[in-house]
Amino acid sequence: MEKILVAMSGGVDSSTAAVILREKGYDIEGAIMVFEGVHPEAIDYAAEAAQQLDIPFYQFNFTKEFQNKIINNFIKEYKCGRTPNPCVLCNKHIKFDLFMKKAKGMGINKIATGHYARVKKQNENYLLKRGIDKNEQSYFLYRLNQKQLSKTVLPLGLYTKRKVRKLARKINLPAARRKKSHDICFVPDGNYASYFKNFFRMTPGPIIDKNGKVIGKHTGTFSYTYGQRRGIGISHKQPYYVIKINAENNVVYVGEKKDVYKSQLIAGDLNFIPFDKLNKKLEVMAKPRYVSPLSRATIEPFKNNKVKVTFEKPQWALTPGQSVVFYRDDIVLGGGIIEQLEMGSGLEI
Repeated sequence: MEKILVAMSGGVDSSTAAVILREKGYDIEGAIMVFEGVHPEAIDYAAEAAQQLDIPFYQFNFTKEFQNKIINNFIKEYKCGRTPNPCVLCNKHIKFDLFMKKAKGMGINKIATGHYARVKKQNENYLLKRGIDKNEQSYFLYRLNQKQLSKTVLPLGLYTKRKVRKLARKINLPAARRKKSHDICFVPDGNYASYFKNFFRMTPGPIIDKNGKVIGKHTGTFSYTYGQRRGIGISHKQPYYVIKINAENNVVYVGEKKDVYKSQLIAGDLNFIPFDKLNKKLEVMAKPRYVSPLSRATIEPFKNNKVKVTFEKPQWALTPGQSVVFYRDDIVLGGGIIEQLEMGSGLEI
């Protein structure tokens, strides 16, 4: 039977993925990726699960690469007033690149992760498909290419989280008692303001309303994100929300709740899976961030290898730096990074 290297994070998903593959008869080994934000407890849980499954277990130290590819990009994006999704880049550069190369060096041609998504071969191409769980994770994998998908196994694509936890408890996996963290791994307790103080100088600047009037002062643009309501500190008949951040000029723009909704964006740094390039206008379902529901939209080619996305209904807090991902039924077409938003009339940064 084919050998597979399972990426084990110490969590219930990856541990259960290893169980499922072993029960299907695959020859599996396990490894954990170590970088900033990976707690020693996670390593212990992963090692304990591998021991229980009686499989070889390894640690790969990717601290340097993670710093260069993920953390440095995260800091740079925030300095520019954008809100990146480091998990998307981590999957592309670390989990499905460096980890895959490590596996190859060990003579193992396939890797597996605990993502709730599916890979299916169709003719000579590989498709990425949504998982069946309500919180499926294909959004985070849209940047994978054909080579990466051809060497990827996703055992949890046809499982729900509830079923996975039930299975983990049934066989008494150590990770079954761990709580899942929803924070970015290298930002302790999700405290962004405290984290960025190590990299940015706190530079106060003006808060400006949508009419161009200075109405207050902010503590630093990196402390704000699109759609934010709390922490603005300005009284008004209706609550203020952040509607735009101009880091270059150190300005935060605010408006009322209705001003946070936008219908159009321009996305760049694209990756498409079933085809190489968007050549015509398409009707799709789109997610402008992981927590957003799928929404009807059209995508069409735009200048400089970008795409214009127009949603049927205005979307809450479209955010530069976040990924927008496109779907047809349960197939992931691809996606890109949000670069520009509709501001009033036309498209403006």
